[in-house]
Amino acid sequence: MPSLPREQLEKWVEQWLEANREAERNGDWKPLAEFYTDDATYGWNIGPKEDVMCVGRDEIREVALGLEMEGLENWVYEYQRVLIDDKIGEIVGFWKQIVNKSDGTQDEIYGIGGSWFRLNADLKIEWQRDWFDFGHVAKGYAKLIESGDLSEGMQKRIERSLAGEKLPGYYPLGQAPAPLW
Repeated sequence: MPSLPREQLEKWVEQWLEANREAERNGDWKPLAEFYTDDATYGWNIGPKEDVMCVGRDEIREVALGLEMEGLENWVYEYQRVLIDDKIGEIVGFWKQIVNKSDGTQDEIYGIGGSWFRLNADLKIEWQRDWFDFGHVAKGYAKLIESGDLSEGMQKRIERSLAGEKLPGYYPLGQAPAPLW
């Protein structure tokens, strides 16, 4: 964990936030993979039974930023606050999950979400962990299903999950190839 100049970290945060806004505008998060090291890990918990862990830039691009973002093309992850620790090269960002609905209104997943990053000396992400309130996400999706605003891509993802399809990067709790925390 390198000590990094605060000015460099602040610049990195601005570049990351702009790249995220661009990804949201385009509905394509795969270009964010360029922010990661070749051997980075990116994981999050998805409830009481499973964790998701992607290992390496290619898997992060294809699974975390590709497959896992399918159906979320009309979503934004608006960062509310970003905290920088220049002594250990870590950044924590707190975001909201907001869906742009078909009637032109927005809805927000209640609860707190965020991303915790560790950068290397070259200002590349070597480790990222996300968190969000799984119960509120499930309730938010249920509301979108009721209103008919759940995207076709998200409907397909839910169908795959309910069918028991083994998705890449999904592991029983505690069995991911890298520790979640």
